[in-house]
Amino acid sequence: MPSNEKELNCYLFDQLTILEDIERVAKKTNAEEVLEEIEIKRKQIERKLYQKPPLTSE
Repeated sequence: MPSNEKELNCYLFDQLTILEDIERVAKKTNAEEVLEEIEIKRKQIERKLYQKPPLTSE
């Protein structure tokens, strides 16, 4: 488990990078169901990443 907000943000950015990689392949193969799921996951990650106030208090 991430111990601070910076570490957590790095983890969330890594998840977004993975989604971008999968999305690139899904677009090439016209996998609409996969693209829809990627969009849902992206919104969930971004909600955590950009929430106010931050997830952790310092």
